[in-house]
Amino acid sequence: MIRSPSPTLPPLVAWLGYGGLLPFLALASASWLDKHHGLFWNDALYAYGAIILSFVGALHWGMAMSLPGLSEHQRSVCFAWSVVPALLAWPALVLPALLAAPLLIVGFAAHYLQDRRLARRAVLPDWYLPLRLRLSGVAIACMLAGMFAA
Repeated sequence: MIRSPSPTLPPLVAWLGYGGLLPFLALASASWLDKHHGLFWNDALYAYGAIILSFVGALHWGMAMSLPGLSEHQRSVCFAWSVVPALLAWPALVLPALLAAPLLIVGFAAHYLQDRRLARRAVLPDWYLPLRLRLSGVAIACMLAGMFAA
């Protein structure tokens, strides 16, 4: 893995990243605590998950455009991969909860693996992969919680 010169997580990135977990945590909790409206909370949880999964896919589009040192093949792989999360997220919006949750879980896990793969070939901040692991881990845990609350 090639390291970058920015070892510390910028405070704004921390606030935005961890703040983005609040809807996951609130909606997963609501699906357990408010069984009367559980399907509503689950639908909201999976919709938010789909939006965030699409967002993280776009990270690779941005990296393909801006990272120095990528070969044309590596750049093409980044561009191609960047649309896969949205293609996984979109059906999750219309599938029943027991299918939507696993699809989103697979999407978040696959994207983290793609991040690791990219980090072996590109200069990324040292904080990027640990942050992505924590954010993806909480998102996946919330998807599982929602799936088992249904």
